[in-house]
Amino acid sequence: MFARVNSAAVIGVDGKIIEVEADLEYKLPSFATVGLAEGAVKESKERVTSAIKNSGFSFPQRKVTINLAPADLRKEGSAFDLPIAIGILAADRRIPADALKKIVLVGELSLDGALRHVRGVLPITIEARDKGFEAIIVPKENAKEAALVDNIRVFSASELSEVAGFLSGQNSIEEIQHLELESLVCENTCEIDISDVKGQAHVKRALEVAAAGSHNILMVGPPGSGKTMLARRIPGILPAMTLEEALETTKVHSVAGTLREGNPLVVERPFRDPHHTISEVALIGGGVYPRPGEVSMAHNGVLFMDEMPELNKKSIEALRQPLEDGAVSISRAQYKVKYPASFMLVVAMNPCPCGYMTDPRHECTCSPFKIQRYMAKVSGPILDRIDIHVDVPAVSYRDLTDDSDQNETSETIRNRINTAREIQKNRYKRFKSIHANAHLEPRSIKQYCRIDDEGELILRRSIDTFGFSARAYHRILKVSRTIADLDGQESILARHVSEAVQYRTLDRNMWIK
Repeated sequence: MFARVNSAAVIGVDGKIIEVEADLEYKLPSFATVGLAEGAVKESKERVTSAIKNSGFSFPQRKVTINLAPADLRKEGSAFDLPIAIGILAADRRIPADALKKIVLVGELSLDGALRHVRGVLPITIEARDKGFEAIIVPKENAKEAALVDNIRVFSASELSEVAGFLSGQNSIEEIQHLELESLVCENTCEIDISDVKGQAHVKRALEVAAAGSHNILMVGPPGSGKTMLARRIPGILPAMTLEEALETTKVHSVAGTLREGNPLVVERPFRDPHHTISEVALIGGGVYPRPGEVSMAHNGVLFMDEMPELNKKSIEALRQPLEDGAVSISRAQYKVKYPASFMLVVAMNPCPCGYMTDPRHECTCSPFKIQRYMAKVSGPILDRIDIHVDVPAVSYRDLTDDSDQNETSETIRNRINTAREIQKNRYKRFKSIHANAHLEPRSIKQYCRIDDEGELILRRSIDTFGFSARAYHRILKVSRTIADLDGQESILARHVSEAVQYRTLDRNMWIK
């Protein structure tokens, strides 16, 4: 006796429909799972057997063979428990086969037959809809996540017996109404405000430019100068996420299993701040069964790397691909997955191992060799990929005790940034991959970042003086374009180029010696 049930696997951040085939033979009782099943899938036979028995059904005393097709695609995770159990019951004529043709099932089973939360339901539901399926059955904990997808019926259940009874026509289960995504996406509601930071007006300006063009930024300063405090307030000045960005980000967090209960859609820009002891795999992603790393978890948000020279060299250099491509490719012998990783990189570091080289109130105890070795940990290729470098000096007593209301709030800065982003959105509306000035390719830079003769002269002299690379040249032009957008100017003027050049001189002052 044979039955076929539709389920799905997650490859990267995309769903892939999997056919679960169940066959029962009149042979000695056994249970075999084939079709490149890994880890938790192999263990499913114990959970499925107990779940069926404890849900009021008798487990068939026959040879049970489960095939997961296509057989050349690796399957991993516990989401196949429910379709395997339903497949066995259907092959045993407990459930009509016709009820399974246009429906997809995912869910982990506990030993008593209860359904548990699984990862990746959002991309699975999107794939089911795109492949023409009419409905999907998911655990109750995943119901709101699946309901984000329109044009497909979403049913939720808490037990195996409920699903079996529903497919047999004996009872009904809850159908979840589609959630209107527009009502879930909200304005920026960051609770911490940039006005809390005393002084550092030039650093706030640099952060405004970085946020307006989605540029990467490096802050160098002694301990206590406010680098971390400033970085944590960047999400508060970034524009609210668009619906498309929210769905992309939610897919990544769904695959990683980090969606918060009751919040099926990620509506706030992620802010990830991994510790400097993080491993290369945890940062970039990977593992035996690849999972998104911190760079992907920060997709459409901010990745804050504090004390960057303290990271191991491999982790630092591994940032090159996501910074350049906006994605991470992880290759294994039998497969390859790709995770999105388009984020704003914010780096904070000390100017030397002791941290006080630029602090007038403390004496630096580091030798020139130690300073050089410390700075060399952040290589030139990484620095070239960071658009803006800014010095963060120690805060003076006068700034700390200033109680005036002259500091701009996050909302004020965000309004200017929103205006600049709207200009960029209209300028690049015919491009799919360009959403901000930082995403411009060399060919587009030539078209959209033209400067006048005076600006050309400033840039030529700067390159001759500081020895900027070709990549740094392009990044100066992109930052100049952003400064001009903040200034409301269609043309890039000499003052815009001058400010952009200032954001590239810090690395040369410290690294070329």
